[in-house]
Amino acid sequence: MSSRDSKFPRIATSRRDLLKVFGAGTALAATAGCAGTPFISRGSAGRVVVVGGGFGGATAAKYLKRGNPALEVTLVEPNATFYTCPFSNLHLAGERAMSGIAHNYEELKQVYGVRVIHTRAEDVDPVAKTVKLGNGNTLSYDKLVLSPGIDIRWDALEGYDQAAAEHAPHAWQAGDQTRLLRRQLEAMEDGGTFILSAPANPFRCPPGPYERASLIAHYLGKHKPRSKVLILDAKDNFSKQGLFMQGWRENHGDRIEWVGLSGDGKVVRVDAAKREVVTEFGTVHKASVLNVVPPQKAGLIAHRAGVTDASGWVPVNPQTFESQRVKDIYVVGDATVAAPMPKSGFAANAQGKVAAAAIVAELDGRSLPKPYWANTCYSLITPDYGISVAAVYKLNEEGQIYAVPGSDGVSALDAPLVTRRLEAEYAVGWYNAISQDTWGTVL
Repeated sequence: MSSRDSKFPRIATSRRDLLKVFGAGTALAATAGCAGTPFISRGSAGRVVVVGGGFGGATAAKYLKRGNPALEVTLVEPNATFYTCPFSNLHLAGERAMSGIAHNYEELKQVYGVRVIHTRAEDVDPVAKTVKLGNGNTLSYDKLVLSPGIDIRWDALEGYDQAAAEHAPHAWQAGDQTRLLRRQLEAMEDGGTFILSAPANPFRCPPGPYERASLIAHYLGKHKPRSKVLILDAKDNFSKQGLFMQGWRENHGDRIEWVGLSGDGKVVRVDAAKREVVTEFGTVHKASVLNVVPPQKAGLIAHRAGVTDASGWVPVNPQTFESQRVKDIYVVGDATVAAPMPKSGFAANAQGKVAAAAIVAELDGRSLPKPYWANTCYSLITPDYGISVAAVYKLNEEGQIYAVPGSDGVSALDAPLVTRRLEAEYAVGWYNAISQDTWGTVL
C-alpha cells in the first residue's frame, strides 16, 4: 500500500489474520489499527496542533492531513531526529546502529503539508485554546492532540534522580540514554554483572525489560562470556513470561537470573555512584553496569494541560481518545489509560489514527466513525529468536475497549526453532512497516 493511499485494509479479526498481515513486513502491518471506514473529507478546515512526534503524534498528524488535506496541522516536536524505543535494545546489543532507529519528519512536511516546529511545548491554556512554545511563540487550536509519551517519576525511587541517571541510565527514552548505556556495556569488564531493575505496572512497553535482558545476554555471550545478567523485578509476573524463560534456557543457559517481588526483587533504593541497589528486605546488590527502569507517568505537557488523574496517566473517551477531563484535547500513546491495550508503539500508532478520524469527523460535522485498534508486540531473545503477542480491540456495548475473542494470543510454547527464526524476521518486517506508516521512513 502506498503511503498516499486513502483506503484502509480489511481489519484483521483473528490472531491468524494478524500474523498474516504483520509477518508480511509491508505497510499494511501498521494500518491495522484505525477507524472502521475511510474518513476522507475535503469540505471543512480547522486548526489542529499535535504535540509529540512519536508513534502516536506523527501518525495522528499524517492521518489528519490524509483525512482532510484542508486542515491546518502543526506538529510540535523538540527533536529533528526521533529515536524509537522499539529496536533500541538491538543497539544495546551491538546489532543495530542508532541510525537504524532514527526517523525524521520530511514526509510529513513535504508530502502531507504538516507544519513541523522543533521546539518544546511548555504549557496549554484549554480555555483560550492555545499552546505556549519553548521558543516564545503561541499556537492557537480548535483541536489539540497530545502524544507526550512518558516522563520518569523522579520522586518514586529513593536515590534515583536525573543526576543518578547519568551513572545508572534508564534508557527508557531512546537517544542519549541509549548511547550512554551502550558505552557502559562496551567498557564493562568480562566477569561483571549487568543488573536491570524492572518496575511495577503500568509502564511503557511491558515486555521491554525482558527483551533488553535477553539481547544484552546475547551480547555478553559473544564478547564477555564470563558475565551475567540479574533482573530485579517489582512484580511476580510479566508479559510473555513463560516464553521468555523458555528462550533464556534455550539460548542463554544460566546467564540470566530473574528475581521477582516475592523473592525480594523489588528495588527500593539506588546508589548510582556506587552502582548499588537495595531491595525491599535490605539485600544489597552491586553491579558492573546498572540499568534502572524506574516508575513512570504521562509526559509533563499532559499534566500542564490538566488531563491527568491521580494515577499520573490520562483517562480518555475510548471512542475518540478525547480527554475525559478537558474538552477538545485528545491524548494518544503511552500517556493514556487504555487497558487492555498495552503501552506500545503499535497501540500508539493505532490510537493516533482513531483520534485523527474522530477529529476530522467532528470538524466536518459528521457522526463519529466506529473505531478499531490492533496491537502486536515482537520481542527478540536473540537477533534470530523471536516471540510475539497480538490482539484486535473494539468497543463493547458499554463503550469500553475489549480484546476481540480469538484475536488475542501469544506465540506457542515449545515451538520449533524455525518458527522462532520466522518471528524474528517478522519483527524486522513489523518495524519497517510501522516506521514507514508513521514517518515514511524506509531503513
